[in-house]
Amino acid sequence: MERKENMPLWVFLALMNIETRKGALILFWCSLAFTLCCIPLSYYLNDWWWLGMMVPVTLWYWFSLQWVDKHSTWN
Repeated sequence: MERKENMPLWVFLALMNIETRKGALILFWCSLAFTLCCIPLSYYLNDWWWLGMMVPVTLWYWFSLQWVDKHSTWN
């Protein structure tokens, strides 16, 4: 994705190598699936590092996807 003039840096960094909306959705759903897998694993291992990292990253992808849908266009 090419950075548009009105695109915030956080959106560009999240989606810079993604060209299509389908690719962005695949990234989001894979990220969400991994986040959900981290819940029982984190509980079992008593190590919340992965879950604590994946929740903000998944939200970042989701909000970036929504920003592009609302303010820009996909290739």
